[in-house]
Amino acid sequence: MGLKMALAIAGALLVAGCATTPRQALTPMQAVFAAANAAPHATSGVFEFKVRATGRDGDRLYLNSEADYRDQRNLSIAILPDAQGELEQRYGPLAKGLIGRTISVRGAARRVRINFTDGGAPTGKYYYQTHVVVGTPSQIEVLPTR
Repeated sequence: MGLKMALAIAGALLVAGCATTPRQALTPMQAVFAAANAAPHATSGVFEFKVRATGRDGDRLYLNSEADYRDQRNLSIAILPDAQGELEQRYGPLAKGLIGRTISVRGAARRVRINFTDGGAPTGKYYYQTHVVVGTPSQIEVLPTR
């Protein structure tokens, strides 16, 4: 076997090995920076953090990485109604039962513009949040307590 063939095989094996290496989960801060850099597009990945707060807006349930969802470092997981029922069967009440638990979420982090309003009218002021929308229960895993 010639040198060129050996190098080609070694290169193919290296690339194949890299393709199967699992990606490390991103922290909320890494997700916020990645989403800001990708804006207006999303950045896909696995995101892992301890749930510090929850909230509801309409039919969506939010799991937050920070106690204040307005904190620029916060990563919000927005769980759609179709996923909430099965997740509650699996893990119990999500709004209170997941505070203090570590979750792993597969999805796409996207920077979302939040407009300030006064009497229902936009004021022209805004800030950004970073959201991962969960539409299927398989996107979320509650990790064992360490």
